[in-house]
Amino acid sequence: MRAFRYCYRLPMLAWHALVHLPIVLLLIAIGTIGGKQVGHAAIRWWSRGLLRVFGMRVRGVGTPLVGGTMFVANHVSWIDIIALLSQHMMGFIAKAEIRRWPVVGWITSHGETIYLQRGNANSLGDVMAEMSQRLRAGRAVAAFPEGGTRDGHELGAFHARIFTAAVDADAPVQPVALCFGARCEAQQVVAFAEGEHFAGNLLRLLGEPPRPVTVCFLEPILHAEHGGRRGIASLARARIERAMAAA
Repeated sequence: MRAFRYCYRLPMLAWHALVHLPIVLLLIAIGTIGGKQVGHAAIRWWSRGLLRVFGMRVRGVGTPLVGGTMFVANHVSWIDIIALLSQHMMGFIAKAEIRRWPVVGWITSHGETIYLQRGNANSLGDVMAEMSQRLRAGRAVAAFPEGGTRDGHELGAFHARIFTAAVDADAPVQPVALCFGARCEAQQVVAFAEGEHFAGNLLRLLGEPPRPVTVCFLEPILHAEHGGRRGIASLARARIERAMAAA
């Protein structure tokens, strides 16, 4: 069955990249029509289409906050970014290497991604400053507080420093639970395998059976209840963990 899926999904991926992508590029260049961001809508449409290429049927649960909000989610794979962008426009923090990845690097760059140079002591401070500025301007940003992808077995610790931007900008934080499979049972399948690189992970996922993906927007953490960045980190992690367990 894996070989059969490759036979029809590889042409679908090529069509989505070579035909649909230029349409999205054109709409991004147009920008706004009638006060609506057609470029942002096009990125959401393209992201949903890419998930369908991989046999992933995405479903949004809950309502994302509008305006200057920090969204934080669990992280297992590059496709987490695509799943989130399929539901709401937000600028991500991502490692700078993603910028060079085929297709994904293009879509994340045009999705207002803020790139972090890992190993550069000054880069995180620059990222925090940019996030605070965007939040004050009413623009959404997103981060993966675990600090990197996980193996899908368990939810990692949330690093408190990443929430500095939300505290400085006095902006709400909305946790988002990403669940692959009907009951989150496919987290380990979607996650990077040991020693696996982007191209290998993409090719492997392209041959996987169809499965649902749930993007669950949880109760926001508002200014009065967070108790500082450590309080935000603890509460956000707890809400995501509860949502995944409930699935």
